Amino acid sequence: MGTWVLGPRASSSRDPGARREKPVNAPAELLIDTPAGLARVTTPAPRDVWWELAGKDPDTNPSQTPLWLDCLCATGPYRDASRLYEFERGRRLVLPLVGRRRRPRILDAEESWPAQWGIGGPVCPESVSPAEARAVFADLARLRALRVAVRLRPADQAVWADAATGFSLEPHMTQMVDLDGGFGAVWERRIGRRMRREVRRAERSDVEVEVDRTGRLVPVFYDLYRKSIVRWAEQQHEPLALARRRRTREFPEKRLAEVAARLGDGCAIWMAWRAGEPAGACIVLRHGGHAKMWRSAMDRELAHPVRAVPLLYRLAIEDACEASCRTFDMGESAPRSSLAEFKAGFGAESFRSPRLLRERLPVSAADRRLRTAVKRLIRFQDP
Repeated sequence: MGTWVLGPRASSSRDPGARREKPVNAPAELLIDTPAGLARVTTPAPRDVWWELAGKDPDTNPSQTPLWLDCLCATGPYRDASRLYEFERGRRLVLPLVGRRRRPRILDAEESWPAQWGIGGPVCPESVSPAEARAVFADLARLRALRVAVRLRPADQAVWADAATGFSLEPHMTQMVDLDGGFGAVWERRIGRRMRREVRRAERSDVEVEVDRTGRLVPVFYDLYRKSIVRWAEQQHEPLALARRRRTREFPEKRLAEVAARLGDGCAIWMAWRAGEPAGACIVLRHGGHAKMWRSAMDRELAHPVRAVPLLYRLAIEDACEASCRTFDMGESAPRSSLAEFKAGFGAESFRSPRLLRERLPVSAADRRLRTAVKRLIRFQDP
């Protein structure tokens, strides 16, 4: 099956010699021959089309929007590599994708998304056929990058995972609360009895809660995050210097500030205060019918006695219900861990959200072996 670069959109040239150099990151159009018929691929994907499809796709996550890609590119060494696929029968879909700036293509990694950036995957208002899904992964397999990876949302795995011939599957999960029926139904039927007691205890305590949708509380949250790193290092038996370096590199303050600035009302920082001091906080992202718990942090000595964090989660879930969200994604955690059990107390159920990976060299496997060896050396423990 061939791939052809097109000129203007009206062109239908199929001459293999028509390929020509484009300015870096300038839109390019390709015509590919697939089992689903001819398909036009535009990269980077036009923003107006991406927003249109995201608005029509009821399963679009906050991390599948153009704003999320902009946050990646603004705070890391990334470039827009998103792809718009248009099939002969009129089906259109966008695959959010970033590559690495200033890196030879043969050493590049094109991913949806890189680790720590959450769920990516195709944005498509309609169900794709198996042939169309295979066509997308066949196109990705032709990329010259060293690594190509796509993290699927739970709703997509049935069709897309089966279509990824030649891609390995990395198991991941996410815990989600079904908000169907509104907060009354969630509180009475899904949130556990023990967690309801914790929330009521917090409501009787001297905790004050505010929500910031402007980014004003970014520095306050990050101070709590730094305090949490100390606690996490102790829990996980990780050297503090290593924990600080790893955590702040994965989640620098500038990244939070960028997300808060670009998402606006779509990024809420919930802050619990006790005696005028920040006790606990969480960040919730929202797009369309989906809310996502992105990060949380606390000063345990202030927050735990008054159960400030359960109260924040309860208020954030109620807020998502009032915004007509259908799901509340609480993120990934190790199976059977204390964190997974905590989320289950709020009615969160586990769903598979695999990462599909294709590499020309087994760099990810080597990285996993190295990380596993280091964890064994320091006797690392999952929270």
